[in-house]
Amino acid sequence: MGRAFEFRKERKFKRWSKMAVQFTRIGKDIVMAVKESGPNPETNSRLRTAMQNAKAVNMPKDRVEAAIKRASDKSLANYEEIVYEGYAPHGVAVLIETATDNTNRTVANVRSYFNKTDGSLGKTGSLDFVFSRKSIFRFVPAEDLDLEELEFELIDAGLEELYVEADEEGNDVVVAQGAFENFGSLQKALEEKGIELKSSKLERIALSHHQVTEEQAADVMKLIDKLEEDDDVQAVYHNMAE
Repeated sequence: MGRAFEFRKERKFKRWSKMAVQFTRIGKDIVMAVKESGPNPETNSRLRTAMQNAKAVNMPKDRVEAAIKRASDKSLANYEEIVYEGYAPHGVAVLIETATDNTNRTVANVRSYFNKTDGSLGKTGSLDFVFSRKSIFRFVPAEDLDLEELEFELIDAGLEELYVEADEEGNDVVVAQGAFENFGSLQKALEEKGIELKSSKLERIALSHHQVTEEQAADVMKLIDKLEEDDDVQAVYHNMAE
């Protein structure tokens, strides 16, 4: 069938693999949210956020409902959220957010990924000066949306920055960014304005970036790929310049 067919097949498998990882991570978010504040999204903002993120990646409704039902089982152990920090090869800072039901397994895996790629796992808090935790909301802009007016209206809710970026398909997406502690107030303000959020997340934003060569970047990506493939890992952040 030729190289073109093999290329398309490889891309499809990668897309399916990425989708499966996203479903697993959001499923954990749902379980943790329900364990924390119950199964009603109207009174549980964390669950509402997880369900918004599930919709954004086209996670089937039955999988969302199954995760909520599973979390309501009191015999199900909760996940522990742990952050690991370290340096990839060539001095690139890497921060990993995990959710695990077995901390010994998770730390052993994370440490092995660093060791196998000539990186070094550091102490908690060692990268506080590199990353800042921010509230990040993304949504597709309506045709009649006035971004300047919206920016002004959201300032009291804790908005720091409002800008437009392209998503993976090249479509425009509006990003509203605020401080970590203003996640709830910004989410509420956006919902009250009838804006349907594509995703709502607390993300780590690099305060400075580390320059590397193309070959060095490939070395760093070996570590990041290993981390992102791990079922216990929820998110990976780095300060490598693009």
